[in-house]
Amino acid sequence: MRRLLTVALVLGAAACAADAEPYDVLIRGGSLIDGTGAPARDADVGLRGGVIAAVGDLSGAEAATVIDASGLVVAPGFIDVHSHSGPGLASAELSHAQPLLAQGLTTVFINPDGGGPVDIAAQHTALLEHGLGVNAAPFISHGSVRGAVLGSEDRAPTAEEMDEMKGLVRAGMEAGAWGLSSGTFYVPGSFSKPDEINELAKVVAEYGGAYESHIRDESNYTVGVVAAVDEVIDVARQAGIPAVVTHIKALGPPVWGTSDEIIEHIRAAREVEGLPVWADQYPYEASATGLDAALLPRWAQAGGRDALRARLADPGTLRRIRTEMVENLARRGGADRIQFRRFTPDPAIEGRKLSEIATEQGRDPLDVALDIIRQGSASIVSFNMSEDDVRAFMVQHWTMTSSDGDLVPMNEGVPHPRSYGAFARKLRRYVVEEGVVELPQAIHSMTGLPAQVFGMTDRGRIAEGLAADVVVFDLARVNDRATYTEPHQLAEGMVHVFVNGQPAITDGRFTGGLHGKVLQHPRPGATQEGDAHQ
Repeated sequence: MRRLLTVALVLGAAACAADAEPYDVLIRGGSLIDGTGAPARDADVGLRGGVIAAVGDLSGAEAATVIDASGLVVAPGFIDVHSHSGPGLASAELSHAQPLLAQGLTTVFINPDGGGPVDIAAQHTALLEHGLGVNAAPFISHGSVRGAVLGSEDRAPTAEEMDEMKGLVRAGMEAGAWGLSSGTFYVPGSFSKPDEINELAKVVAEYGGAYESHIRDESNYTVGVVAAVDEVIDVARQAGIPAVVTHIKALGPPVWGTSDEIIEHIRAAREVEGLPVWADQYPYEASATGLDAALLPRWAQAGGRDALRARLADPGTLRRIRTEMVENLARRGGADRIQFRRFTPDPAIEGRKLSEIATEQGRDPLDVALDIIRQGSASIVSFNMSEDDVRAFMVQHWTMTSSDGDLVPMNEGVPHPRSYGAFARKLRRYVVEEGVVELPQAIHSMTGLPAQVFGMTDRGRIAEGLAADVVVFDLARVNDRATYTEPHQLAEGMVHVFVNGQPAITDGRFTGGLHGKVLQHPRPGATQEGDAHQ
């Protein structure tokens, strides 16, 4: 008994000694929203060695850096589950990730929509070459895998080709991918059948990964938006893995109001069948895509760019393509709802609407669009969503926050403002101004929920032992300055941002630190962290 008492006293003394160690950073007096969805509470947060070392009343503690967070919100670093920032992060010019950090982002999931490199290990190396301003978590991409095996052919894979595709997905998962992304709306993913996706998802299930999909139809192009959502639900059913309807929406006037039906299908899948079905959403009424994807029928794109040019050069085939483009333009709400964001052959059209250019030239908008398509790929912003649908999806407890944004050089093109402001916009417009969601729920959708869905056990919450990705922000000052015509403007309101315990923003200013890591999905013999380039 005496020996047990002695051991207890020694252990207690050791614990007290550990608590007495100075912290690297001590954040005092803030309103803590911990990422679980729980209400705000007063608590201090101590960071040490890249992790959250303590949470609570730390009034007697010491630290190398003490931050007075009085009047400010302290939260986990935000997680973007759908980001096209991978290429930018791998570049010397943009690896700092400042447009992301300014929104409070500390982790981004890359390679969405079925696009991205097939070689995840090589991407890992490329991402670390210049350092990383934020953490990056890759998907293995169905469209890229299919393209590597079948090219742009509109057919089902042979048994041998299916095995090859499975092998590429398995290699991606072995290299640390967090799951499979698809873009079944886009070529070549649109040429796949649901059973192809299900079989590849079963490979992902072997590693405990997830599936996220830019669904086959967000409007009524082909199968319809509700049936396309059902395809994602069926992946969860067949493969037994989390399945995410990414950037969920009802695109275009013909399907406005279908949010109620979509929500009911997801609710039934979750509550009746117990399926792990989720969604993410960016808080805007406009989407962004390529002009080809928005207006051209998919059959016209089979075989790649040269095959498309040949079809456009044939008068009979051109008439058929143009006829189908009439309906596709209507699905987008007309030429007045399409704004060009980037077009390398003629940057003068960037930021202008298709209707303006057509009026200026005295031509039909579809003929203008076809001329642009012949010259090369143009990216567009498409104003095609109903605010009622946006709000209906946003309030669901299974909806995460995302940006679908790019990381591009300042003043290059006219990108969608979501690249600079998605997370700040949700806080400013839908929490502060309109009260659509409460602040703890909004923060949960940006932090704890993404970590839960994708199995990221070491981030997403303010709790002892977790990675020290932490943001301190002034809710009264949080603002998305980026607009559709002037998008290259950083968000405001982040006072301090820590990535893996190191300062990325201090007193509202970028430190220039590159403290991000390539995060790898946990698997036997590996951790969730890749090496950091300091």
